Amino acid sequence: MSENIRRFENQTVLITGASRGIGEGIARRFASEGANVAVSSNTPDIEETAARLQSETGATVIGRFCDVTSRESVEALVDEVVDRFGRLDVSVQNAGVISVKPIAELTEGDWDKVLDVNTKGVFLCCQAAAKHMMKQKYGRLINTASAQARQGFIYTPHYAASKFGVMGVTQALSRELAPFNITVNAFCPGIIETDMWGHLDGAWGSLLGDYKPGELMAEWVSAIPMKRAGTPEDVSGLVAFLASKDAAYITGQTINVDGGMVMS
Repeated sequence: MSENIRRFENQTVLITGASRGIGEGIARRFASEGANVAVSSNTPDIEETAARLQSETGATVIGRFCDVTSRESVEALVDEVVDRFGRLDVSVQNAGVISVKPIAELTEGDWDKVLDVNTKGVFLCCQAAAKHMMKQKYGRLINTASAQARQGFIYTPHYAASKFGVMGVTQALSRELAPFNITVNAFCPGIIETDMWGHLDGAWGSLLGDYKPGELMAEWVSAIPMKRAGTPEDVSGLVAFLASKDAAYITGQTINVDGGMVMS
């Protein structure tokens, strides 16, 4: 991104699940384009992430703890961001978790945790952000889905259900919020070079065969038409577009960013 392109000057952007990986990449993109940025996570390193992004970009970046499964925690975060910056223009619901287990080992607790964070959390954040956006008659809600919102994969039925749910929430809210000039969209990352995919390589690899670290991911990447894994920067470019004026007539959509891995 050219340094002289600052599409989000004087706008406020909130990103959950932003201590590292895709969330941090999205936050860096908005900060580099002039936004005031609030990053949140349920991990203690979020303030370090905020300080690093502020140092790198020169933007105002704050980091706050948030449990996206708690309405009280989510509303406190959103209210603080609005009090600090005066408005909320873009909210990116990125917090997510995953576990990989055969059906016989998948517990009710496993199911509930994934659905609570990935689906309920997206709804609670959208709801809290929308209350402010409806008053200002403007907003962009952008939700993180997954390639598994298109096609469920082995040993992760709870994760697939949670991401199909994100797509449904996105479509339903887009219809309700359109009269307020609020767009609601989602994106589906494929294989992205993050710590999470390092974990998944091992988790799936141990169940699908005698794979050494990195071998399963390399096998999957070789089947991607673009022959590489994605990066947080690949994802952040799409998210920034969906938040921009250029996407003002796009709502209710779920867009793949996966190098052609899933075509639907």
